This record gives sequence, structure tokens and C-alpha cells, in this order.
Amino acid sequence: MLYLFGLALTTGFVVTFAAIAGSVSQARAITSALEATARQPEAGGRLFTLMILGLAFIESLTIYALVISFVLWGKLPAAEEVLKVLGAG
Repeated sequence: MLYLFGLALTTGFVVTFAAIAGSVSQARAITSALEATARQPEAGGRLFTLMILGLAFIESLTIYALVISFVLWGKLPAAEEVLKVLGAG
């Protein structure tokens, strides 16, 4: 049962943690790119391209976490099965 409890908690926290970490990382990347563009305006085009590429990689990690959460969610048994094991059903 402890395994199922850990699995249920993991499915909920995986996406939450990934979304928080991804948004903080994206905010730092955008802030750094804006500061660099303010210091060197002529490098703005190249920095924009690299920033978009970096943001895409950060977002892909969040999507991978969502996929992992769905896979873990599929491993959870139905409520009826858990109640049978606990003897309540």
C-alpha cells in the first residue's frame, strides 16, 4: 500500500514541480536575455534566437514531466481494487 501512496503523490507533484521549475527557469532566461540586449543592442537578434531555443528546451522538459505523470497515473489501480485489498469493499 505504501507503494501506491507514493505513486499517487508522485503523479500529482511531478507536473507541479516541473511547472514551477520551468517557469522560474524561463523567467531567469528572459531576464538575462533582456539585460544582455540592454548592454549590447546590436547582439539582440542573435540573443533572441538563442533565447527562443533555450525556452523551447525548458518547455520540452515540462512536457516530458507531464508524459511521465500520465504513465505513472496509468500504473495506479482502480479504487475498487484498492478497497478489496484493504478489506473495505
